[in-house]
Amino acid sequence: MSLADLKEDDALPKADRKPYRPWSYDLAATDLYIPRLQHGQQRWFAAVTRAGSKKQHARVLVLAENAKSKRWEMVATVDLDNPSQLPKITLDKDGYATAVDPASTSLATPVDLLRSAVIDNFATGGDLTGRKVLAPTEAAKRQVKAHHDTIHKFGTRGTTQFASADTKFPDSYALKTSTGALVVFSHNHTQHDAVAAPGMKIVPEKQDRAWLGTTPRPAFTYTFTCSDVAAVPTAPQPSSLLGYGCRRTDAAAAGPSTSV
Repeated sequence: MSLADLKEDDALPKADRKPYRPWSYDLAATDLYIPRLQHGQQRWFAAVTRAGSKKQHARVLVLAENAKSKRWEMVATVDLDNPSQLPKITLDKDGYATAVDPASTSLATPVDLLRSAVIDNFATGGDLTGRKVLAPTEAAKRQVKAHHDTIHKFGTRGTTQFASADTKFPDSYALKTSTGALVVFSHNHTQHDAVAAPGMKIVPEKQDRAWLGTTPRPAFTYTFTCSDVAAVPTAPQPSSLLGYGCRRTDAAAAGPSTSV
């Protein structure tokens, strides 16, 4: 459960709150990938853990040492849509992985372009960069579907637009693979909902109460924080978004304007 989940849950009526269930990972079904790092570099490592009766579900984890507190923190968790698409991570003779600069131009899609592409999937349905940069994986298709489904949710009564937002967690992590790199990164985007005519208002849904309360307004802006994982080749070809997860982390009334 993320901090956003806890905040959202606390504002729900007690009858709608889901009971907290302690979680754990099966170490016997977890592969660790520890990169060799130079002195002074941030210490981090990745893991791929599997679950299910046939270990058919996989999740990528990244843990990093906080430079100030020196405590280890889980900084990213991303479920893979299809574990078979996970590229082979390269190990040296001692079993160590190799860290790659996610922003390196030796990769077909440096991380800033990856981030722009996934945001474009939400903002335009991939029309500008999303479908040019990313292969049509299940994860990429889900982002495009989220765009198409959400912008029409009000019909003629209102509008919805997605847009880029400042990246709250700009750190990204990459490991060398047999074809390029496995890149884990974060992005933020906003969703702006507005009524189509004066006098109309939007009633906050239960999941929004932690940020918006219960007062109807003409417009709301929601901020989402997302984690993404992609297989990025070195060859000049599209990258593959393997999974992503988003949580609402802020929301606010956007004033009386009905325009976006």
